[in-house]
Amino acid sequence: MTERKILPANKTKNVTYAIRDIVVLAEQVAKSGKELLYLNIGDPNVYDFITPKHVVDSTYKAMAENRNGYAPSSGIKAAVKAIETDAAQKGIDNILDIFVTTGASEAIEICLTALLNPGENFLMPTPGYPLYTAVQSKLDLVPNPYYMDESKGWQPDIEDIKSKINDKTRAIVLINPNNPTGAVCKKEILEQIIDLALEHNLVIFADEIYDKLMFDGKKLVSIASLNKDVSCITFSGLSKNYLAPGFRIGWGIVSGRQSVMGEYVEAINKLLRARVSANHPEQYSIVSALNGDQSHLAEVNLRLERRRDITMNLLATIPGISLVQPEGAFYAFPSIDVDDDANFCRELLKETGVVVVPGSGFGQKPGSQHFRIVILPPEEILEKAFRYIGEFYQKYKNR
Repeated sequence: MTERKILPANKTKNVTYAIRDIVVLAEQVAKSGKELLYLNIGDPNVYDFITPKHVVDSTYKAMAENRNGYAPSSGIKAAVKAIETDAAQKGIDNILDIFVTTGASEAIEICLTALLNPGENFLMPTPGYPLYTAVQSKLDLVPNPYYMDESKGWQPDIEDIKSKINDKTRAIVLINPNNPTGAVCKKEILEQIIDLALEHNLVIFADEIYDKLMFDGKKLVSIASLNKDVSCITFSGLSKNYLAPGFRIGWGIVSGRQSVMGEYVEAINKLLRARVSANHPEQYSIVSALNGDQSHLAEVNLRLERRRDITMNLLATIPGISLVQPEGAFYAFPSIDVDDDANFCRELLKETGVVVVPGSGFGQKPGSQHFRIVILPPEEILEKAFRYIGEFYQKYKNR
């Protein structure tokens, strides 16, 4: 019998996920016995953050009450109501639909799938979260990145966005606070993005999964709250604000004009029905999280601010590395004076055990080099890691 290989679909060739791809090398290095310092995964529970007890207890209670069957495709009523109330508190009051998903990632993928045809494109912030480019490949879409301006605190470059809009552009993604930079978009920039969306009939995908993780007493302005006419889907979930990424619970909030968005909303719901439902018992934790005690947020933000400040202060002592101060989320995206950030990160890992992610995994302006740091680890781990990075970088530059 002739042996013939089963070949994968062409669309999978460009699917990469640098955040976890670096773990493959890390596992190899760990076998040598070297201590690893993980600054790569945005999972607070891997470090010293714990899911609030009342959020966990509500899931246990739901399981004990046998809420273990299928849920409604759009989510249980109590969860949808809690999301609606939370959205109203942020000024989003022209809601057309709310749906609960298996993590915000599923919500994003469903909404992109329901909107875009092969050959079309969405405007993707660069640097930005690699999920979007993975889905882009799966859907046979044309890449259309727009750049964040490092010289202006990583704000979206409005002129670049204008230059990238074409007759195949259907949406614009805004990650706010941004992953990987930790930047928070200014209100005047949000208003300019709204103007462009209305002018070109674009849907805004507002990824606000870190909206409650804000530093220095700042509050996030949700872009959907600024205009009742703009077509917008706001994404969030339990993974970051409520320290429960393993629950895999997220949601989308559709807002805008029914006359414009009605058919698209129905297409989203077709896909929601086709995949049956999100995790059922965990949906009860949405209610306890959004309606319950929020005191953990002040403590989490205080700890993250301290770790942000350590990151800023220690990296400032390393010539050749510069960093725009993060304003939210739990990431930092330093610029580094090397020719190849991926090679730098690989060699750093092999020699020191420090695990960071190359900036090329998130997209960046041609000719620039960066790496992403997660500022979640305890302070002593960050201090040790930055000492190793400084020592290694000097050797690396002298090779």
